Amino acid sequence: MAKRDYYEILGVERTADAGAIKSAYRKLAMQYHPDRNPGDAEAEAKFKEVGEAYAILSDADKRAAYDRMGHAAFQNGGAGAGGPFGPGGFGGAADFADIFEQVFGDAFAGRGGGRRRSGPARGSDLRYDMEISLEEAFNGKDAKIRVPTTVSCERCDASGAEPGSKIITCETCNGAGRIRRTQGFFTMEQTCPTCGGRGQYVETPCQACDGVGRVRKNRELQVQVPPGVEDGMRIRLAGEGEAGGRGGPPGDLYIFISVKPHDIFERDGPNLYCRATVPMVTAALGGEIQAPTIEGGRAEMHIPAGSQTGRRMRLKGKGMARLKGGGARGDMFVELFVETPRNLSDRQKELLKEFCELSGDGCNPDSDGFFRKVKRFWDDVRGDDEARPGAGH
Repeated sequence: MAKRDYYEILGVERTADAGAIKSAYRKLAMQYHPDRNPGDAEAEAKFKEVGEAYAILSDADKRAAYDRMGHAAFQNGGAGAGGPFGPGGFGGAADFADIFEQVFGDAFAGRGGGRRRSGPARGSDLRYDMEISLEEAFNGKDAKIRVPTTVSCERCDASGAEPGSKIITCETCNGAGRIRRTQGFFTMEQTCPTCGGRGQYVETPCQACDGVGRVRKNRELQVQVPPGVEDGMRIRLAGEGEAGGRGGPPGDLYIFISVKPHDIFERDGPNLYCRATVPMVTAALGGEIQAPTIEGGRAEMHIPAGSQTGRRMRLKGKGMARLKGGGARGDMFVELFVETPRNLSDRQKELLKEFCELSGDGCNPDSDGFFRKVKRFWDDVRGDDEARPGAGH
């Protein structure tokens, strides 16, 4: 009897992509699955036919050979001779399991597949949030923290069994941790309900941990925060998370760093920024001021004569420590803010008026330039108004 066309079996066009072919196979495989059609020989045959079609069309090389030569590509020494599963064409139940498992996951397995036994579970990772100051981020910090977690039970040595009692191999799964239900030529595998996938259980549960192998406890740990750490970074302490179940390996502890805002400094990576208020006379004549530094010291700064608000001064090497920088530091940038005098006495006002009268061209270049632009703008507006028909009437 001649074989049906593989594309026809799956109900797809010859131009169908891999996604369409897989989708069609999933639908038909579930429709004709022996578990859904117990004792139905016709459904079993169609299930095998669908699997054979998918095995060819899901493989790019085999599909290309089939498109060129049809079924002959896999017969009598053709380009794809031996079929998808060796000489003789499509294989048996184990071959179907391999394909079905690839598409639907490992909940299904064919006859003869290896047993899988769930080992001791790894413990969960833990998170600890730590808030530090900017100064602590600069200098680094050694801190003690208390972390609520689970630790291995000392009474039973994490086995979950009361001292002196036995650990028994599960009779339901014979220690495999999984059981299989066979129907027709197909086998479904699932976690053993008796032992929960562990393959064994304790004769008498430990009184301290109720057979879990772990107990709750607050642990005190020493944490070293390195200099230069930034907001949002995390520190990993390997093996300091929760203990694993029944002697399994512990998880990790992740410490998330949060740096509090500072009253003076703002940070951008390794650099620091701050604003310094400068008296008007100092800004006009020039002079010296002292700027604070993150380590608590003072840095002398020379203010050039005529400095304006917004001018930025750079202090090289006065920023944050660079993480893993070997002592290297970023820079500090000081933005000047020129303060206008307030609460003036009568004499001070007189002197300022006198100063204003003595001020000639060039003393206030920015304001002079601004008002020249304003005057031109007003002149242009006035000229446009006069040029309009009927202007002045």
